[in-house]
Amino acid sequence: MPPPGVCLNIMDARNKQDGQGSVANPVKFFNQDYEQLQQYCITRGVRYIDEMFPPHRNSIGSGILSPSMLNSVVWLRPAKIAPNPSFVLDGISRFDFGQGDLGNCWFLASIGALTFQTHVLGQVVPLEQTFGENYCGLFHFRFWRFGNWVDVVIDDKLPTINGRLIFVHSKNRNEFWPALLEKAYAKVCGSYADMNAGTLAEAMVDFTGGVHICVQLSDPPPNLWELLCRAGKSRSLMGCGTPQGATSANTVLQNGLVQGHAYTITGVTQMVSYGKLVNLVRLWNPWGRGEWQGDWSDRSSLWNTVSAQDREMCLSVADDGEFWMTLEDLCKFYSDLDICSLCPDFLDGNSSCQWKTSSHEGRWVAGTTAGGCMNNRESFWTNPQYRVKVDGENLAPGEKNMLVSLMQKPDKRNRRLVQSLHIGFCIFEVTEQYKGQSGKFPASFFSSRSPVAQTKTFLNSREVMEFFVLKPGEYLIVPSTFNPNETASFLLTILSKTETHGYENSAEHKHEPVEEYTNKMDINGQDDDNKKDLFQQFSDKYDEVDAEQLQRLLNDNILKGDLKSGGFSIDACRSMVALMDTSITGKLNGEEFVRLWNKVVRYKDIFFSTDVSRTGTLSLSELRNAFIASGMRVSDDLLNLMALRYSSNSRHMTLESFISLILRLDCMYKIFKQLSDGKAMNLRESEWIYISMYT
Repeated sequence: MPPPGVCLNIMDARNKQDGQGSVANPVKFFNQDYEQLQQYCITRGVRYIDEMFPPHRNSIGSGILSPSMLNSVVWLRPAKIAPNPSFVLDGISRFDFGQGDLGNCWFLASIGALTFQTHVLGQVVPLEQTFGENYCGLFHFRFWRFGNWVDVVIDDKLPTINGRLIFVHSKNRNEFWPALLEKAYAKVCGSYADMNAGTLAEAMVDFTGGVHICVQLSDPPPNLWELLCRAGKSRSLMGCGTPQGATSANTVLQNGLVQGHAYTITGVTQMVSYGKLVNLVRLWNPWGRGEWQGDWSDRSSLWNTVSAQDREMCLSVADDGEFWMTLEDLCKFYSDLDICSLCPDFLDGNSSCQWKTSSHEGRWVAGTTAGGCMNNRESFWTNPQYRVKVDGENLAPGEKNMLVSLMQKPDKRNRRLVQSLHIGFCIFEVTEQYKGQSGKFPASFFSSRSPVAQTKTFLNSREVMEFFVLKPGEYLIVPSTFNPNETASFLLTILSKTETHGYENSAEHKHEPVEEYTNKMDINGQDDDNKKDLFQQFSDKYDEVDAEQLQRLLNDNILKGDLKSGGFSIDACRSMVALMDTSITGKLNGEEFVRLWNKVVRYKDIFFSTDVSRTGTLSLSELRNAFIASGMRVSDDLLNLMALRYSSNSRHMTLESFISLILRLDCMYKIFKQLSDGKAMNLRESEWIYISMYT
């Protein structure tokens, strides 16, 4: 059985600090180690079959093949499909393949762009793989997924009907890198069916881990041509899409373009025609056929108006899916342009600048850290906050120096089940009066100021990005969903031309001892002696109480009338005994019981003073205030975790759960303080088990 997710999260964070998740040291997808699996298969002389993505109809998924076709599918290895299978034949090119019976033109158009960038291509497709020496039916590919590079292992059994590949297929039957790459990405998405619709941006970013922008061609920027030329020179991946028609079908228009279809931009050039400069863009259809029939198409007479040298260099009359058109026609017939590059130099052409990058993973959780956009003034401040200091540097007037990307991460294994939320972010300047603020900035900070930068609109896309100017100073970045109480994970990436120092603004843990009612009268007028008298009535002959006796004391005497649910369970009482039991007897003596009673009374006071809704329970926003009142400051991550662990399905917390939670947290703080140097704690295995299994 794997360790709990909280443990895995800590392990992942530590591994990332040690460089895991980089291109050189990718994370093993599903913990499958390519080299170990290869050695295992070679040693035993077997062909690999992937149990995590088996040759089965579930790996194809539903909705893309008819039942009769699905029943006809046979999974074959390349040697059963072609006489002389090869991974790569005569290099890699966009003309190697064509789209199959799967609506993943967005993915294949991105592969077309990838074939122009050999360095990036080699990161995604390890080109040393062959069907020769050490072949065992095992291949692997690498993709960037939400902050980490992952190494994805597959077997080479491919879905066929009548011996022919169903999905992407090479023009040469003996070449298999496109089909195997598609299978690896299908595994990442959950199935082939989970690739049936998507955006160029998604695949381009997954191939590079780079910076992506989307340009709406219905309202293009005045420098669009310059942007395209810079992108073409900076090892960028580029593509564009046509508008969707009346239906989801890929209808071919009279001009040869396909509705709702993705194309790769494979070149940009200028030519002189009739004495004037013409800006031309070359595009490629991932079907591998079907081309534009308008001006500057393959058989257009306009090619007779340019020099023989330009015509020889650019014109290729073949039904290979590639064609030229003017920039004006691109903006007229296409809806959006996507550019993705390893570095944002293409945005302004300043290649002398060394961009600095920092990334932060976070989570919006309904009730605690999902405050919604600024329309929700009372809850907006509860969103995750990131504090950034921008150092001074000589920038040209108005030169943009900051790029912020917000990407929402899926919480479902299958891509098609992921529901994208409308996301965005606001950036606020931290004025002098707030520079000493520690921890989350309160609602009052946001009520009296406007953002200095923000996303133009909240979009239900995987990623939103803005490029802007920030002068030297301190800033607060607040990512949010548009609506409050929407749960999702995200990745916030900050790229800057200047040196920046950023951190998650709620991450500082702080613990101050909770004031206890010792040697003085509590709110019921009972002093410690009276408490001991009550204790005597329930204790055994050794003046101790066990968990069952404590349960009766708490439910029927100390908190009688305050409990809104069934009271403390026996398990909760066993836990309290363990936390307060200094003698390790499994019971509480008189002094231990009085200390527990004092804590319970204090926590009860905090509970009811922060229950402003007077429901007898704490909402998760009230829970945050309860921690502040108790003298404990916890990070958003920890608050979210405790809400999941101790609240009910209605996202409210009862008095019993609150007391159990805060008692345990107080005890854990003290254990850490006693056994650590204040920063880190080292325990032997026996010590860790000893503490964790009793407390």
